[in-house]
Amino acid sequence: MQDDSSQGHIDYLDGLRVLAALFVVAIHVLGPYRMELGQIPDSDWLVAVGLNTVSRWAVPVFIMISGLLLLSASKPFNWSHFLRRRVMKVVVPFVVWSGVFAVIAGLSPQGFSLTTTLSTLQAAPWHETYYHLGFFYYYIPLLLWVPVLRPVLARLPSAAVALVGLLWIGVTAWYLAGGQGWWRNDFILYGGYLWLGFWLHQYPRARVLWWGLGVAALGATMYQVLATSLAHQRYITQGWLSYTTVNTVLISAAVFLAMRALMAGRASPAWLAKLSRYSLGIYLLHPLFLWPIRAYWPTLSPAWWWIPVLTLYAFSGAALVTAWLQRHRGTAWLVP
Repeated sequence: MQDDSSQGHIDYLDGLRVLAALFVVAIHVLGPYRMELGQIPDSDWLVAVGLNTVSRWAVPVFIMISGLLLLSASKPFNWSHFLRRRVMKVVVPFVVWSGVFAVIAGLSPQGFSLTTTLSTLQAAPWHETYYHLGFFYYYIPLLLWVPVLRPVLARLPSAAVALVGLLWIGVTAWYLAGGQGWWRNDFILYGGYLWLGFWLHQYPRARVLWWGLGVAALGATMYQVLATSLAHQRYITQGWLSYTTVNTVLISAAVFLAMRALMAGRASPAWLAKLSRYSLGIYLLHPLFLWPIRAYWPTLSPAWWWIPVLTLYAFSGAALVTAWLQRHRGTAWLVP
């Protein structure tokens, strides 16, 4: 999602996109380690799960960026432009890459299974064909919020924006506590991140409070996941690593505001702005580079070395391929 607000290019979003893309790749590198408590060295498990815990903000931040850009635009809403330039720009590459990764899903060290590929494709309307594509199943429906929220936000005073945001944060706290209700669905729980991105960009107040809450939430999350898992000798999250619980919301808000403050008054370096344009392509393509690692060497040791190395390898490889695809008109649409 590139800048589409009336404010022109927003430099701190470059930093957020690149950092979030890097951490998403790391989440997928460390994935196989999580369930191996007792099967791999405890130090490797702690490194992997610790990094997983401090990385949960990465996916929500992508949604917050979209909310900032799509809800801040001051131009009258145009359905044709929105469908063509926003919805289809995401949906078409998603469908194509879903087909590509359905083929990859059929690959294993034992060979290729056409049956697996076909069954994966058959389930595609309801389930991602590959692990990283699950994001689009809740992101694409969120775009339906845009024509509803944009005219509302244009008229709301800052206090009302904050009140709605706080109510949604309260809902995510209730969700972590195990609450049940009509609100317990992805459209509302993820949709709040669109609002949060707009709110924190337009009214970046009480930043020290947000940062303090984010650090406290991170500490609580680390304790709950690591201590509980070690005590029971199996990987247990109890909802603390969900993208839609209050602890993740507070951590995401803290990271968002930290990058905003860090890059305040600064233009993005050329290399950062370029990598930012590749962020969606990096997200889409990095599992291509991780497939052999996951298939043959899923839990290389020591984790403190291999996870960063493999993250940089997959990130760099995906960035290079994205750059090549964007250079050609016939393929640029695959990595918008």
